[in-house]
Amino acid sequence: MSAAPEFQARIDGLPNEDESCPTESARMEAFGRLACGVAHDFNNLLTGIMLYCDLLIAGLEDNCPLRCHAEEIRGAGLDGVALIQRLLTKARPQLVEALLSGNEIISGSKNFMARLLGEKIELVTALTDDLGYVRMDSTQVRRILFNLVLNARDAMPQGGRVTVETRNSTNWLPNSEDLRPYRAPCIEFTVTDTGFGMDAETRSHLFEPFFTTKNSGYGNGLGLVTVNNIVKQHGGVLRVESRQGQGTRVIVCLPRVRSNPPRRKPHSRSIVPKDLSVPAL
Repeated sequence: MSAAPEFQARIDGLPNEDESCPTESARMEAFGRLACGVAHDFNNLLTGIMLYCDLLIAGLEDNCPLRCHAEEIRGAGLDGVALIQRLLTKARPQLVEALLSGNEIISGSKNFMARLLGEKIELVTALTDDLGYVRMDSTQVRRILFNLVLNARDAMPQGGRVTVETRNSTNWLPNSEDLRPYRAPCIEFTVTDTGFGMDAETRSHLFEPFFTTKNSGYGNGLGLVTVNNIVKQHGGVLRVESRQGQGTRVIVCLPRVRSNPPRRKPHSRSIVPKDLSVPAL
C-alpha cells in the first residue's frame, strides 16, 4: 500500500507563504503536525516491511546466502525506526517524563547500537549495578545515547572500540533559578571511543550548530548540539574530554532522583517508542 497520497495531502494542508498566518509559531505548529503525521504513516510502512522480514528470516536456514540480504533489509528498517524517533523528538512538544533506569535503556538498546557501529567496532558496556534513576522521557535518553554512539563510530573509520559506562556520582549542576552551580547527586552516562580524537581548536567549536569534522554529506553538525540541549533542559551538564590521537570521552551528568519507581511487570525490552508498532528487537 502506497502512502504517497497521504503524504501529499498532509503537505497540501500546510499554510504557504502567500496565505495569511497569524504568527510564525502557527506555521511551526503546522509543520509539527505534518512531521508527526508523516512519522505515523511511515511507521505503518515499516510495520509491514519488518513483519515480512521476520517471516522470511524465520524460514531461511542460518547458512542460506539469502538470509544475510533479509537481515540487511531488516537493518534498514531499524534505521527507519531511529529516523522516526528523531522526527518525533523534533516535532512533538509533549514528552512523557517518568523515572527511568539508564541501565535498562542501554541494555535494551545494545543490539541496536552494535548494528549502528558495524562489524569493525567492538561495543563494550560497563554498567553500575545500583545506578540511580532520572526523570526523563525515554526517547530523549535514547536520543542522547544514539547520537554519542554514532559520533564515536564516525571517529573510527578503520574500526576500534566503543565503551558505554554508567555510574553514580556527585557533580556541580547549573541552578535554573539563579544560575549558580550547586553540588548534587547525579548519574553519569559515559561514551568513550578509541578514535583519532580532537585538538584544542576543534574542541572549542563542538557546541556550535552545524560545525562538523565530517566530509560533506556525512553529517550536519547537530548531533552533539542536540545532546547538549537535551541535557541542559533536564538540568544536567555535558563534558567532552579528547586529545588528538587518543580518542574521545563524552560524559553526560544528569540529576539523580532519590525515590525508586514502582515495580513493573517483566516485559520484552525494545528501543521502539510506545506509540510505534514496529516489531521490537
